Amino acid sequence: MVTKKEPEKKEEVEDNPEESEKPGVENEVLEQEVESLKNMVLRLEQGLAEKDSEIDSLKQALDEAERKVEELNQAVSRAVAAYKETVVQANPGLLPEMITGDTIDEVDESVKKARAIMEKIRQEMETEASRTRVPSGSPPRSQPDLSGLTAREKIQYAMRDSR
Repeated sequence: MVTKKEPEKKEEVEDNPEESEKPGVENEVLEQEVESLKNMVLRLEQGLAEKDSEIDSLKQALDEAERKVEELNQAVSRAVAAYKETVVQANPGLLPEMITGDTIDEVDESVKKARAIMEKIRQEMETEASRTRVPSGSPPRSQPDLSGLTAREKIQYAMRDSR
């Protein structure tokens, strides 16, 4: 299809001298466009290479930041463990098992809860102890009540005391 039309155009161009200049001009324009496109491709490739380089440096920075975050997390864990141990030693009235948490705030909150629990237990024990209070020492001496005894029993009681 295309081959038939091309020969016809060549014949027309050869007949008209003005049109014979057009293919040369068109070729120059096309060559300029190709050159412009080549330059654009070159600039885009350079931009792409710069972006790739920037991505690589950002990946390295991200890896470094992740490593530092991991180190800091480990340091925080060690600090919280040391803080927890200090809190346990500073509060001997609390059970160490009651002091829990992975952050300082969680440890402080568990200490508050443990103190509240221990205070409640202490109050309950004091209440229980006051209800069943036994006086210290021996009871006061008093004379036995002999009003319920018969005369004979009273005599026997008096005779036992005199022996």
